[in-house]
Amino acid sequence: MKSIKYLAILAGTVMLTFSSCDKYLDELPDDRAELNDVSKITNLLVSAYPTVTTNLVAELMSDNVADNGRRYDTTILMEELYRMKDPTEESNDSPYHIWGGFYESVATANQALEAIEQMGDIEELRARKAEAQLVRAYSMFQLANIFCMSYRDDKADEFLGLPYPKAPENDIRAGHVRGTLRELYENINNDIEEALPYIDDDYTTPKYHFTRSSAYAFAARFNLYYMKYNKVIEYANVVLGNDPTVVMRDFSSYTELGRVDIGNKWIMSTESANLLLLTAYSTSGRYLCGGSSPRFHHNSAMASYETFWVDMPWGSGSSNNTLYYGNKLYGTDYAVSFPTLDEQFEYTDKVNGIGYPHIVDPVFTGDQTLLERAEAYALLGRYQEAVDDINTWMSTHCKAEEGTQKRPTMTIKSINEFIEGLDYAPVVIDGNRDRSMRKVFNPQGFTVEEGTQENILQYILHMRRLETLYHGHRFCDVKRYGIEFCHRVAGEDPVVFTAGDLRGAVQLPSTVIEAGLEQNPRELVNQSNEDEK
Repeated sequence: MKSIKYLAILAGTVMLTFSSCDKYLDELPDDRAELNDVSKITNLLVSAYPTVTTNLVAELMSDNVADNGRRYDTTILMEELYRMKDPTEESNDSPYHIWGGFYESVATANQALEAIEQMGDIEELRARKAEAQLVRAYSMFQLANIFCMSYRDDKADEFLGLPYPKAPENDIRAGHVRGTLRELYENINNDIEEALPYIDDDYTTPKYHFTRSSAYAFAARFNLYYMKYNKVIEYANVVLGNDPTVVMRDFSSYTELGRVDIGNKWIMSTESANLLLLTAYSTSGRYLCGGSSPRFHHNSAMASYETFWVDMPWGSGSSNNTLYYGNKLYGTDYAVSFPTLDEQFEYTDKVNGIGYPHIVDPVFTGDQTLLERAEAYALLGRYQEAVDDINTWMSTHCKAEEGTQKRPTMTIKSINEFIEGLDYAPVVIDGNRDRSMRKVFNPQGFTVEEGTQENILQYILHMRRLETLYHGHRFCDVKRYGIEFCHRVAGEDPVVFTAGDLRGAVQLPSTVIEAGLEQNPRELVNQSNEDEK
């Protein structure tokens, strides 16, 4: 009886109280005293960081999840996302929640920028201006990753962008148009480029602010999606230095820890790998890393045939596998997880079990930045440097040996031989044995050569998939590389996601469309993309 009461109360408390869509951007986000000194602006910027996450939406629409069957429960939002329907829910973690939260962050950053401009060119405010620009750029980048197609230069003037407010009172009803994807990316790029020279590390809690390292990590990721690969390498080098392992996770320190302690250590500000930590009001921890609503989940079949336990040069399965994750997975057959996104519950009434679910998300890490650089190297044909980064990642993520398996040192030749020995996964699978980590690429706006380039990229994207599981990055990779896959649905035809599928741009919230903003088109596949295939 107690658990039923807890769940009933919780269901009513997880929703954030946002303004209606009509008021998203038409009011100042902060009613504190006039912003007329450095300390007030600095304090305002603390509240500018977004407190929403795209993790649940992005994971459920990726190829990281499977259907456990009708006997397991789920939420309406998760069902809609897995079936790749336009979401109607306005609950926690929904597109409505994402839209409101990130635009609220933009509005707060704009308020700080307006106050800074009014105070004049004060040297001690230059770093705060840079921080505000990065917060605005990051929030818009996250919105783009969910509500827009992936960037491709040949279609950037055709694909829809999003409004990019630059004043705190901006209201999407007041003549705002979405513009093009090119305009959106140019605005993000301008904010990043203007901010980078001035960002500093002068914070009491630096891991919760854009510092030099996290700012350059953001710049590297953005430019990867923007297809500016030389810039990815340039900016990643600032983060990684001469020895990338200094800013990478030391898995040997996790070896003796249990589930709770792993989850806690993963998000500690003292963890050198964590470059920027953001908190969010979110149920994504319980649904992605926990076992709640388990119908659509990363299950043991996914772990065995596509992710952590799949046969790789470092081993396979849960025992003969040097990969640290391999024997540190938790859960059940229907919900397999590694605790990188555990829920942090804030009780407002502990007796009655009332409160708010939170997550702490390491949105930029040294490990992620290394793999982003490796991908850029591979796309530029700098294969040995890409393989060097692969080996660096393996040196920190794989034990020297486990059982009879030893950690290998990869070469261009060994990667070619391994990848070419695998079958491609079919788009529509009949069963789990059709699954594979090797999937056909249909790159969106760029080319990948058959052979060495594709093989190295297959290897890197698999490592990225493991590194960012539960955190939504795979959805971006699926869109960028045009990876086609299906979501099998028990007793029904599978839902197929195709290269250039317009459902990759999640539909705007209905209230936003009703307010006059152009909705995302919904033909399943652009004819031009079909022709390319």
